[in-house]
Amino acid sequence: MKTKPLNDAQFLALLQKVLPKATQDPHLASVIYDEVAREVRLIKNLQSFEKFCEKGGLPNLEPETVADFQRELGDQFGADKVEITQDENGSSVAVAIELPDRVVQSRVKVDPALAEEEPVPAPFVPFPVSLPEDPELVWVLGRREDFSPEESARALAKIEEEFWQTKKGIELQSGGTDKCFAEFVIHVPAAALSESGLKRHYKGPETLHTLRLLHRSAEAQQAREQSF
Repeated sequence: MKTKPLNDAQFLALLQKVLPKATQDPHLASVIYDEVAREVRLIKNLQSFEKFCEKGGLPNLEPETVADFQRELGDQFGADKVEITQDENGSSVAVAIELPDRVVQSRVKVDPALAEEEPVPAPFVPFPVSLPEDPELVWVLGRREDFSPEESARALAKIEEEFWQTKKGIELQSGGTDKCFAEFVIHVPAAALSESGLKRHYKGPETLHTLRLLHRSAEAQQAREQSF
């Protein structure tokens, strides 16, 4: 049987598990974990940036477009670590990202055609889900219209499995939080859902309510009175 490679969340969960066995100093273990997690995020952000340089670009060099691009990179690498310089001919911009051990330099093309290629995001539709052991308790989530309910259900199950292996998921379990779907829906980051075309319609899980029609209630009350 072929073993699947660990994803970032599984690797960090494993690291958090073995660190207390490797050192009796909880502060040292926490520092090591935070540094490794920071490096993992940095590598992931660099990979995303390199992919953007290869296949993406800016639609124009309007001040608002460049400012948004600068802000996005600043959120990933630090506002004071990113420098963007426009070429004189306006065909690209030079990007320099200062890392702890080196400076990454790359170019991002400017292509007006990119503004026309932006796909229109699919709208979200209600996606009610329930557990087999309690079918009457229903959570009304949202899924992208171009994702089938089956695809969304598989994605949701995978997100829940990975969430309980993250640092936040492990901390919740250590604090006494039940490892259940209800707690997962409350605590899972919105970004983890949106990346798979899902979202919460409400801040917390809500159940479907059974409506009792007023005219039927009145008829029942009248029938009870006539029986006396």
